[in-house]
Amino acid sequence: MPIELFNNGDHKCVAFTELVQGEGIQANQFLITDGGEGMLLDPGGNLTYKHLLAEMANYFLPSRTRYVFASHQDPDIVASANGWLLITDAKIVIAQEWVRFIPHFCIKGVTEGRMIAIPPKGMDLELGNSRLKLIPAHFLHTVGNFQVYDPLSKILFSGDVGASVMDGHSAGLPVEDFDGHLVESHMDGFHRRYMCNNKACRLWVNMIRQLDVEWIVPQHGGSFKGKAIINRFLDWFETLECGTDLLSEADFRIP
Repeated sequence: MPIELFNNGDHKCVAFTELVQGEGIQANQFLITDGGEGMLLDPGGNLTYKHLLAEMANYFLPSRTRYVFASHQDPDIVASANGWLLITDAKIVIAQEWVRFIPHFCIKGVTEGRMIAIPPKGMDLELGNSRLKLIPAHFLHTVGNFQVYDPLSKILFSGDVGASVMDGHSAGLPVEDFDGHLVESHMDGFHRRYMCNNKACRLWVNMIRQLDVEWIVPQHGGSFKGKAIINRFLDWFETLECGTDLLSEADFRIP
């Protein structure tokens, strides 16, 4: 079932957590609507496309989708781009590094004039009567990686930062036991392998502490709701050794 993260009557944030069918990794998809306009966040690929289309119709007329936001270029993020471009007038919003990769998911010509390139410093994006912030998360885990902060709901849609491996029934729900979640959901191992290095983690945490965030909602697994557990997550991530921090000669041996 979809999870309604925020609803003040006009502005809504909705999470879809159980749409991946088959062997694909669990992934969360998101919808933000305001003033009759909508934005899909990391809508996924063919495993989620028809299911997401059906589910979002309960909250919003799909043809009124204004944007499809992609935090980065992975197939579980935006491989369904072709479908959304064909049935809506939406534009795909993605880092400028990945703009020329999106056509590889699409039929020839469909992306022409339909791309919004996010500059490295990020940008604001108007949706209906609201203004969303697209904030940098460079190398967490890819070059040209961005997240969405919604000042109205105070939700940070954090992409792969904070991601964990959970089944669809528990994914998206707020984490209660941070220490248990860290191990049981493989969050620790995932971040050590997929995040670039501690410098990127620290710079990101310093930026996030300047925002008024009430809920961090990743693209995979559970979420972090409330100042206490958000600060617990930030404290952990700030000191995490990962990626290139952990490399040694043993990782570069000819097999």
